[in-house]
Amino acid sequence: MGDPAGVGPELCVRALSSPEILRLCHPVVFGDLDVIQRASQAITLPLPSDLQLWNVESNSKPVGPAVASCSMPDAKNFVPGKVSAPCGAAGFTFIKTAIESALAGRIAAVVTAPIHKEALRLAGVQFPGHTEIFTSLTGASRTCMMLRSDVLTVSMVTTHIGYAEVPKHLSTKRIVDVIELTADALATMNNQPARLAICGLNPHAGEHGLFGQREEERFIEPAVAQAREKGIAIAGPLPPDTAFTADNRKRFDAVVCLYHDQGHIPFKMLAFDDGVNITLGLPIVRTSVDHGTAFDIAWKGLARPTSFFKAIESAVQLSAARQRKG
Repeated sequence: MGDPAGVGPELCVRALSSPEILRLCHPVVFGDLDVIQRASQAITLPLPSDLQLWNVESNSKPVGPAVASCSMPDAKNFVPGKVSAPCGAAGFTFIKTAIESALAGRIAAVVTAPIHKEALRLAGVQFPGHTEIFTSLTGASRTCMMLRSDVLTVSMVTTHIGYAEVPKHLSTKRIVDVIELTADALATMNNQPARLAICGLNPHAGEHGLFGQREEERFIEPAVAQAREKGIAIAGPLPPDTAFTADNRKRFDAVVCLYHDQGHIPFKMLAFDDGVNITLGLPIVRTSVDHGTAFDIAWKGLARPTSFFKAIESAVQLSAARQRKG
């Protein structure tokens, strides 16, 4: 359900009530039932009459829309649209419980509504975001964030760190890992080998050492060479300011980016409403909206569910692909 004070609860209400979603799967909301009922009343959208309350320890699976109620203390009194430690703690509990259920095979995939990083920190949760939470709680050895849409797909070598920290977190091994994760995921999703590009870190991809500290020569070019030796089709490093042109978006299935905003800015310019966030490398399927908690419009019935519904659709497709792959 994400942070209770954000748009997550109302998005979940819409998913539970959507014929489109109910045709795809049996949605189970990991969240507090009182919060879901409050959100339903706030946006004047009734919950389905056949909504079940599902026990997360149960061996039986829901056969319709359900809420896996994870109790939130004082669920009736928090203020929508405001950052708070109780909401941060509740959001983390919802995620943790959903991950445990997925690892146990009780659910097929996890789709996350947005959390608020400041609320997490106020609650004493030290993870900076979903990707890091899922990586740690699933014990995954290597993961990365991918943003996917019909017009652009990007994956990130680094995510929630400051710009000054990015070069310190680059290595040939990490870049190769992200290239491989991206290529493998797209081959599964598209049923054909992926065509990738990778950005340089510096303006003009470093201009042969003119800009930066030769990160392109030290890390990126060796990673590209190793990926090609493994049979991966990848171009670059490309100058970041031309990597996302219309022609390049036709040439490549995805662009590997070195830091958060290098990929997020063009992606959200092109696909803010229907983009999907996917964590690659996990032992479970995890997708998410590509937007935040939107506290300014939370609980007003204004949040568009397009990205959330796309994330659910992608989770269903990825789950089916994993089952086919064995």
